[in-house]
Amino acid sequence: MKDFNLFQKVIYLLFLFACFTPYIDAPIALLGGILATQFLPAPFPEHQHKITQWMLNLSIAGLGFSMNLDQVWHSGKDGLLLSVGSIAITLLLGYFLGKKLQLDKKLAYLISAGTAICGGSAIAALSPIVKARNEQISMALGTVFILNALALFIFPAVGHYFHMTSMQFGTWCAIAIHDTSSVVGAASKFGNEALQTATTIKLVRALWIVPVGFLTGFLRKNDSQKIPVPYVMLFFLGAILIHTLVPQFQTVYQQVTSMAQKCLVCTLFLIGTGLNKSALKKVGLRPMVQGVLLWVGISVLSLFVILKF
Repeated sequence: MKDFNLFQKVIYLLFLFACFTPYIDAPIALLGGILATQFLPAPFPEHQHKITQWMLNLSIAGLGFSMNLDQVWHSGKDGLLLSVGSIAITLLLGYFLGKKLQLDKKLAYLISAGTAICGGSAIAALSPIVKARNEQISMALGTVFILNALALFIFPAVGHYFHMTSMQFGTWCAIAIHDTSSVVGAASKFGNEALQTATTIKLVRALWIVPVGFLTGFLRKNDSQKIPVPYVMLFFLGAILIHTLVPQFQTVYQQVTSMAQKCLVCTLFLIGTGLNKSALKKVGLRPMVQGVLLWVGISVLSLFVILKF
């Protein structure tokens, strides 16, 4: 057993090292993690969530060194109206779909919020406010996680099919893909401009956890819960500020950005290892139907708006 444990850890570590090479990109890393976890259990299950979150935050902060304030202002301003509209539409549509599918109200709300704002982060932030049970949280996370994995492969293909510009594709990823990791992973396939646009709009979008959380607590008459603020936004903006005010170190900034992109590839591999057989079994048919309909709806609607306007 000890030899097997050592063997599986070596396999995982070898793939992680491979993620820092030019041969492994974001989709391959995610797929590798999914395949690996079907045959070998994750070597560090008790620490994996913290490690993944830490690496994701580090990646996002590092990507800030490739942007300046002018780029952030234009990207955030252009995507603000679309973000607000898509969040409102997704939450309303999720409410009606939940009733139609006769889903548990808390589960339907968590799936809707995860689709509307920022995937697992929104579900984790809002679940204590609605006092969701563990199985409800697991089903919501599983639904969002599966669709995140699909988005990483589907979105770049659709973007190329419609000949989207880098800015269009980055905006679409930020609006229609759930988690930041998959947003950044998909956008990176379209180049730096798409990556910068997607990261900026998605992080601004993630801030909507706070007002949505407060509104949810108010409607449920629950003011005992604190709403976690996505502090990675502060690190991201700090990196942008340094790059804007001290532009003399472009070589260093390029190296940091390159390492951040590779760190993100490793993060997606670790995220893939979370999609094991147990996670798949927790997702029922009706929650998945709601998640797919919401995701397809907001993806098609936002794609239409971006291409036409």
